[in-house]
Amino acid sequence: MPVPTVDPHRRDPAEIDPTGSYRPTDPVWVYRSGTWRAGVVEAASALAATVTYRPNSARGTGVDTLTAQYMIRRADPDPLLDSSPILGAPARR
Repeated sequence: MPVPTVDPHRRDPAEIDPTGSYRPTDPVWVYRSGTWRAGVVEAASALAATVTYRPNSARGTGVDTLTAQYMIRRADPDPLLDSSPILGAPARR
C-alpha cells in the first residue's frame, strides 16, 4: 500500500478503524505535519493510540498520541522503522 493520499479531515467515519482495534507493533500510517508518515503502534485505547513514527526520511523517530482519524493501517514494511531493534519490533516479512 503506497502512502495514503486521503485528507484525514475528509475521511468517511464508517471507514475509520477505532483506535481500540489497534495492537502494539501494528504498522500504521500517521498524519503529522501535513503528510502521512510510517509508524508503529506502541499502545492503544478506545480514545487514542501512542505511535512511534518517522517524522521525515531520516533515521530518527517521533512519538505522538493520535486519534483514529489520523491513522490508517499500513501493509508495506518500512525498512528503517519495522526492523528497528530500538523499537523492539521484529523485522516484518
